[in-house]
Amino acid sequence: MEAERFHRSAYTGTKTFTQQDVQTVNARGFGAAADDYAERGIDLNEQLIRNKPATFFFKMNGDAMQRAGIFDADVLVVDRSLKPQSGKVVIAAYNGELVVRRLKLNPPAAPTLLPENDQYKPLQIDEFSQFEVWGVVTYVIHAL
Repeated sequence: MEAERFHRSAYTGTKTFTQQDVQTVNARGFGAAADDYAERGIDLNEQLIRNKPATFFFKMNGDAMQRAGIFDADVLVVDRSLKPQSGKVVIAAYNGELVVRRLKLNPPAAPTLLPENDQYKPLQIDEFSQFEVWGVVTYVIHAL
């Protein structure tokens, strides 16, 4: 009877990966001398995601954040575990709509959501606004 195999469901990254884990084929019975110095590939999950369960990807829709280098159809990496701070770009639920804006905290006054495009007005948060910071944008990916 074949032993049961258990597979891990969570992605653990490649931080434990070593060059010795690479499968090689030696046609003449020995490896090339450069094989000992080969580097492994870059894993974008390791580079861009700090907290996997709290990280989400969004596609930017619109041009409200152009001066911040965020353009229409860019991919936003958003971490919900980070504390929103003044000056950070955030995804916010504002009156039933998700928006991407720069957060300005100016106590004791209410927070403000600032666009990075002069065609848009800042969103002033008042006691009648439905407002919640959904997550903090940590990276932006866009095609050239």
